[in-house]
Amino acid sequence: MYVAADPRVCLICGDRATGLHYGIISCEGCKGFFKRSICNKRVYRCSRDKNCEMSRKQRNRCQYCRLLKCLQMGMNRKAIREDGMPGGRNKSIGPVQITDEEIERIMSGQEFKEEASLPEHTWSNNGDSSDHSSPSNGASEGNQPSPASTLSSNRSVELNGGYTAALRDQYMNTPMNTPYQLLPHLFSYHAQSGLLPPQPRSLYPQSHPLVLQLVAAEDLAPLATPMLIEDGYKVTQVELFALLCRLADELLFRQISWIKKLPFFCELSIEDYTCLLSSTWQELILLSCLTIYSAQIFGDLADVTAKYTPSEGEMQGFSENGMEVMERLIYLFRKFHQLKVSNEEYACMKAINFLNQDIRGLTNVSQLEQLNKRYWYVCQDYTEYKYPHQPKRFPEIMMCLPEIRFMAGKLVNVPLEQLPLLFKAVLHSCKSSLISYRTGSSPCLTSTGTSPGN
Repeated sequence: MYVAADPRVCLICGDRATGLHYGIISCEGCKGFFKRSICNKRVYRCSRDKNCEMSRKQRNRCQYCRLLKCLQMGMNRKAIREDGMPGGRNKSIGPVQITDEEIERIMSGQEFKEEASLPEHTWSNNGDSSDHSSPSNGASEGNQPSPASTLSSNRSVELNGGYTAALRDQYMNTPMNTPYQLLPHLFSYHAQSGLLPPQPRSLYPQSHPLVLQLVAAEDLAPLATPMLIEDGYKVTQVELFALLCRLADELLFRQISWIKKLPFFCELSIEDYTCLLSSTWQELILLSCLTIYSAQIFGDLADVTAKYTPSEGEMQGFSENGMEVMERLIYLFRKFHQLKVSNEEYACMKAINFLNQDIRGLTNVSQLEQLNKRYWYVCQDYTEYKYPHQPKRFPEIMMCLPEIRFMAGKLVNVPLEQLPLLFKAVLHSCKSSLISYRTGSSPCLTSTGTSPGN
């Protein structure tokens, strides 16, 4: 059923592939189509002989044949989260094989009817912990989550082309008119933890020294790049862009220094380290900004961006891609603020994300896979030991990694001239959210009065 193909080509339509989605190599278009079809329980009809051509230009002409080919090529429908949020529920790295009878039940809608008759709840909102008990799922294999809006109220604005209005009204003004809305289940830890009795247990002997080694490799000192601005000074687009470049330089330098301090530095070749760093440095920087450096990024840097006033031309030139990046970065900020990832968890997340054995050009994939598994299990052991009252904490943390990978790829495609405005909008919105949390005015999250990431 499944045949090997050029990893750069979508197995459904032949368009440029963007990664491993629901078990097979595919493009963004086919990934989104498959997800919508399964989530919405779509039943299509073919007006021809159920053998329509599938190509980039022809794929939208017959939805029946497109979904049929997705199933035939091995797309895993059970890897889709029913809540529609980013991040898959992949149970296997490769494609799944199902019988012709199963495919026919899905295509005819019979499968959906049978699922509807099952008692509530086959899939939970956050995914059950067994899905994430081993590294053989989407969070560790480099899957990119399917793009899904985390601002449902803003989608109507986007579809009408009102990017400038949305940007000005929701992200530029002070204070914000409406809080950023996310699904309530994303903020359910504090509500659930009181209902779940803690299950204390001992930490495995090998876990503690491995975690300490990872933390020791980190530079947890505050960023040295100056981010102070005089009162009344107006920051220009060029000045803000230059500051962002200096920050990126410092953050990248810290990642290079980090590699040399890793406990497994002598186990891998220089070629593989170079390949891993060149493929993951954007993800490592984004992860660090959302965790250990969040106080400076969402504090000092946000104060600098507040002094920058974009021109009307810059506002009008903000793209649809920029709006999506803005929404999803705010989603990630909210998620990390809710999780309050510890330094130990951050160090493990960073190592797991770095040890991505699916990157092309690596010379020792099996060795990377073993290292990845080692720190996956160490992180799971530490998190379950440290937070026994949060049984879903580890899968939630791991589900952040594919979203970070996806967003890092998206950020690279944002035009350079849009970056100052993007950072201003994101940091303003996130800082406003922090203030609302601390004053108890947010309906989405229990106020904790602490800064994110620590």
